[in-house]
Amino acid sequence: MTDAALIEASLLALDGQEAAMRERLFERFFARFPDRRAIFLAIDATSVRMTDETLQWMLGLASERKWVWSQVAELVFNHRNYGHLTHEEYAVFIDLAIDALGETIVDAWDEKTDAAWRRQAATLKDMIARAQTEWTAAPLAYP
Repeated sequence: MTDAALIEASLLALDGQEAAMRERLFERFFARFPDRRAIFLAIDATSVRMTDETLQWMLGLASERKWVWSQVAELVFNHRNYGHLTHEEYAVFIDLAIDALGETIVDAWDEKTDAAWRRQAATLKDMIARAQTEWTAAPLAYP
C-alpha cells in the first residue's frame, strides 16, 4: 500500500473518535509546553482546526498535492501573531498528533501505517522550517 492509502485508511478508522484523539494530543502538548495554553482562547474550536490541518497536510503530502506548501507557509506567517513559535514546538505537535492517532485507533495501527505517517511528518517538518526561514528573511510590509 502507498503512504496515501495507509494514511487515508487510518483517518477512516478514526471516524467518531476525533475528540478522544485531540484530548490525548493537547494534554501532552500542554504538558510539554505549558506556557502555550494561554494563547488558546477557544481551545475546543482551535484544537479541531489545528489537528485537522496537521493530519490533512500529511495526507496531502502523501498524495503529492501542491496546495500543502501554500497552506503551511500561510499558517507559519499567521502564527507569528502568537509570538515566536520554535521549530521544536511544531515538530513536537506533529509527532504527538501521530502518537495520539495511533493510540486512538490501535486496532487499525501497524508498523507500516506508523512509518507512512512518520515519512510525511518529516516532509511537513521540513516545509515548516523552510517557511519559518523564508518569513524570517522577508522584510515586513508594516512597521
